Amino acid sequence: MVSFTVVIPARYAASRLPGKALADLDGTPMVLHVAHRARASGATRVCVATDHEGIARAVRQGGFEAVMTRSDHPSGTDRVAEAAQEMALPGDALVVNVQGDEPLIEPGLIRAVAGLLEGTPEASMATACHPIREPAELFNANVVKVVLDAEGFARYFSRAPIPYARDAFAGGTPAALPQGFPAYRHIGIYAFRNDFLQAYTGLPVAPLEQFEALEQLRALWHGFSIAVCVRQDAPQPGVDTAEDLEQVRRILASRKRTPPAAGVKFPDN
Repeated sequence: MVSFTVVIPARYAASRLPGKALADLDGTPMVLHVAHRARASGATRVCVATDHEGIARAVRQGGFEAVMTRSDHPSGTDRVAEAAQEMALPGDALVVNVQGDEPLIEPGLIRAVAGLLEGTPEASMATACHPIREPAELFNANVVKVVLDAEGFARYFSRAPIPYARDAFAGGTPAALPQGFPAYRHIGIYAFRNDFLQAYTGLPVAPLEQFEALEQLRALWHGFSIAVCVRQDAPQPGVDTAEDLEQVRRILASRKRTPPAAGVKFPDN
């Protein structure tokens, strides 16, 4: 069993849905749903890193650890790094950054990313992706794509449609993607070795990172390796907007109405 710590960054002032970490989902604050999923992954330790006393109080009342962090962090990764310092994690500890707005995240995904990093000593961090099957997804700038090499390492992340099938796309957006087209959508979960996590926050911001607005490009720009776990199915939706929140509420309500048959468990990966 791999040993890893999950840190969940959860700031209050989310740009599109402020206070969403405390949004009610089936009688429980959203951030606690995330924490329970993280605990189910087999994590040795689960901690919420926040800048808001109300979030910290709700987390502790729910039986989880909370660490107060600065309010001026530019990214969730910086918040996770500060929390890892406060938690006095050793340099070789595996730290998984699970976003605080992913109440339906699969425990198996968390475990798989941590296990990939542990089993890939040449990687400084690990993340995940899944195949893109629809042209609309490939050509959507809000969908982050990742290009992999033969060993499963990330070579580039972009909002652009990469790779680009020259002949198939010559007439514009196609009705279907070519058979075997190796396009992958990035899943926003990261595992770090703690010593690299602490160094990462001090690395100069990369020009590519600024233009693409993708912080993981900083690691590639400075020559660090990112191992990528390929999952076959897309993850359950996260919560960025009020519409997303209602969608997740409907999913949870549906699960309550249709429990699994006797002896059958919902998959976690």
